[in-house]
Amino acid sequence: MPLEARKTSYRYGKDAWVFQDINMKVQQGEVVGLWGPSGCGKTSLGRILAGYVEPMAGQVLLDGKSLPKAGACPVQLVFQHPEKAVNPRWRMRRVLKEAAIEDQELLNDLGIQTNWLERKPGELSGGELQRFCVARALGTATRYLIADEMTTMLDAITQAQIWHTVMNIARQRNLGLLVISHDRELLDRLCDRIIPMPIS
Repeated sequence: MPLEARKTSYRYGKDAWVFQDINMKVQQGEVVGLWGPSGCGKTSLGRILAGYVEPMAGQVLLDGKSLPKAGACPVQLVFQHPEKAVNPRWRMRRVLKEAAIEDQELLNDLGIQTNWLERKPGELSGGELQRFCVARALGTATRYLIADEMTTMLDAITQAQIWHTVMNIARQRNLGLLVISHDRELLDRLCDRIIPMPIS
């Protein structure tokens, strides 16, 4: 069964609605694009679908049930800015250990070098750090991956390498993949279908 938003609405405080009554589904094995300009609420919707933020109205369902409140969540989110997603004081080995990532083949596929494991986030480039964030999101419990402008800040070669690996893993594991981006060309290349984000 799908990851699903039903009549989901969100706003900041008492401000105008960012979006209202959104209905969407992502099936396992499907690659779906969520497209729209900056500021239209794509990131907020991604956070709601991953369980980071509660909607003001509506609900998010996985297999017809609410997202689990404990344990490894089967819906994982990779943020645009990796430096904001990890503890700056931790070495990368600890970051992976916290997420129970022990799959050396996964690390190899993502181009993560062994000597990077002893570095802290500030000692890595943006592309190197984002590879760790992708690895951390691909634990054995993951069934849906939400990529929020995941490679926007990276150079073209690194973007291509990361997307090649993520797409292969998604196919191998039958993951549902939601790609959030303002880049329609990227979404056209990657996705089975594209959902335009409603603009208020």
